[in-house]
Amino acid sequence: MPQLTEQAQTASQVSEDADFLPIEGVDHIEFYVGNAKQAAYFYRCAFGFRLTAYRGPETGTRETASYVLEQNRIRFVLTTALYPTGAIADHVLRHGDGVKSIALAVPDAEDAWRQTTARGAVSHENPSVRNDELGEARLSSIKIYGDTIHTFVERGNYRGPFLPGFMAVSEPDRISRPTGLLQIDHAVGNVGWGEMNRWVDFYSRVMGFRMFKHFDDSDISTEYSALMSKVMASGNEKIRFPINEPAEGKRKSQIEEYLDFYTGPGVQHIAMTTDNILETVRRLRAQGIEFLRVPTTYYDDLQTRVGRIDEPLQDLADLGILVDRDDEGYLLQIFTKPVEDRPTVFFEIIQRKGSRSFGKGNFKALFEAIEREQALRGNL
Repeated sequence: MPQLTEQAQTASQVSEDADFLPIEGVDHIEFYVGNAKQAAYFYRCAFGFRLTAYRGPETGTRETASYVLEQNRIRFVLTTALYPTGAIADHVLRHGDGVKSIALAVPDAEDAWRQTTARGAVSHENPSVRNDELGEARLSSIKIYGDTIHTFVERGNYRGPFLPGFMAVSEPDRISRPTGLLQIDHAVGNVGWGEMNRWVDFYSRVMGFRMFKHFDDSDISTEYSALMSKVMASGNEKIRFPINEPAEGKRKSQIEEYLDFYTGPGVQHIAMTTDNILETVRRLRAQGIEFLRVPTTYYDDLQTRVGRIDEPLQDLADLGILVDRDDEGYLLQIFTKPVEDRPTVFFEIIQRKGSRSFGKGNFKALFEAIEREQALRGNL
């Protein structure tokens, strides 16, 4: 585990060399899964991703298979083990299907590794060069919470479909039905009791992030459960990582349920943007994605709470889309139910119309909806 200070730094304590880790964006998110071929089929049919690249026995990789899926600026990699032993098989056995790596695009993967490990990060993979006939890419990685890692990807000298060793899938994807998803907005990590500030400090000191938002148990609570969350952002705000931990409540919180079934910390959900949430959600619902629903009374005084919005109120109510406003504008958001049999990973669909926040005004309604699902599973 990284050697971290005992107290989290505040937002004003970003070091003078906060730009030591320039990050260009999320390069990809890699999931370790039990059956990558079937998982790829699900994400293509339901979410509308295209299959663009592949690596496996046919390309000379004997122990794993990986499918690269893309939709606009979002890239997922689904990787499975071909044998019952090894790190990937162990990860799936312990966690079920889940996120292994949040990969970050950087101009220099070796320097990113050196800068972060010098500040206390534990190396997962030392800097390496991968190459094929289409050029070279440089990668390195560090450990973060649980079994999750950040991979630094430098691909400026690579012209291939994804990374060296992958072959392009050039035939038309007849399965994919695009839904208008554009890019990754944020990825949320769940950590254990008393661990949030430890990882806030990690992102501040080791990666040069600053605290962007802070929500305590008075912001995120219901009659039964509560949680706390702090949002860490890179200097250019291209990367935002909320970190959640449980808070004391009468019953088990959604974070505790996640930690029980994931058997430790990990990525809880991934938020993906759209510029037309009504159409995106309609397509996703038609393609089998199930969403959390709030009571219809949520919409009775919606316009009183958030002011004028462009979208028809009845359409929002029919689809179950939530709305919140801050000083800079408003946002629309909706959350899927877990996409695994374990109540772990889920997705958020978000459209921002000026707002840079995370829907604080929706927390109570959202978490009550999650608690209703927990109760059905017998886990509240």
